[in-house]
Amino acid sequence: MRKVVQWATGSVGRTALRRIIDHPDLQLVGLLVHDPKKAGLDAGDIAKRPKTGILATDKFEDILALDADVVIDASLISIPYEKQNERIAKLLASGKNVISPNGFFLPKVQGEAYAGPLRDAALAGKATLAGIGFNPGFIAERLAVMVTGIVAKLDAIRCFEVVDASPAPSPGLVFDVMGFGSDPTKVDVTKGPIAKLYDIYFAETLTYVAEALGTTLATMTPDHEVTLAPQDIQVKVGTLPRGTVAATTWRWQARFANGVQMTHSILWTSSPALHGETDEAHWRVEIDGRPNVRLSLALTDPDPAAPLSRPTMDATAALMIRAIPDVCDAAPGFYRLPVVAPYATRLA
Repeated sequence: MRKVVQWATGSVGRTALRRIIDHPDLQLVGLLVHDPKKAGLDAGDIAKRPKTGILATDKFEDILALDADVVIDASLISIPYEKQNERIAKLLASGKNVISPNGFFLPKVQGEAYAGPLRDAALAGKATLAGIGFNPGFIAERLAVMVTGIVAKLDAIRCFEVVDASPAPSPGLVFDVMGFGSDPTKVDVTKGPIAKLYDIYFAETLTYVAEALGTTLATMTPDHEVTLAPQDIQVKVGTLPRGTVAATTWRWQARFANGVQMTHSILWTSSPALHGETDEAHWRVEIDGRPNVRLSLALTDPDPAAPLSRPTMDATAALMIRAIPDVCDAAPGFYRLPVVAPYATRLA
């Protein structure tokens, strides 16, 4: 039985909390929340489950004092990127393994000033830090890399994600983080704080893929763009006036030292139809080589009335929960995602 702490109860956090409570091999021992109104509530009430006897706390020190095997960190990713690291290091030094979708897939990419304190804390606490997520974490690092194993010659990898943000319920997410509704003559969201955050974030993804293929990342070039609303567009949280930002594409063009090209693209949009996206696939992986490979992935919920984001939340939580035994049993330090027989130019 693994003793688990859940950190944060947003969309992913609540989903993970339910999976922890329901799982026969996991024991919830702590719950950290950011909203003081949730402090003192039973975890079962927050997760819409029977009472657990575990009360939520908004005091980080309470979590540090717990006897736990692992912390599932589903807190919001921070700006600046490294802002989250102080708490992560304290958890590791206290002997708790940490699983998080907020980076940490390949911390060395950020330099020793970033990775060193995290590594030292993990070694001191004999704990492991694991970046586990869907994108980043699964689409390129696991799915695309695995698929390269069926080609005899590899020329290029392209990964695409399409996120329909129109039903998003948070004005702060839609207008501030995504930049929807902004006037492109006044603000260039492709060069703002969120762009810088993602440039740092996905550098780990592209470096990981290169290393999984036995090579290195030679160049990585941001190629971000916005799509403007051709007319007023109504979304759940308001109206995007004509001529303002209605979609953002976060895209990177990379070249590996072995000559393989890679594109990684994430489209946040108020309407997939703006981009000719008409099918239900939210992710596509394209491999150019011999043979070419085209892969589409759609996640759907058994309940047609469920929120569009629910399947992705389920998948992200499932990845983190599944990783618990592997991370807990791993050597102290940084956890590296396993790769299933990728393409290789040499067989040494």
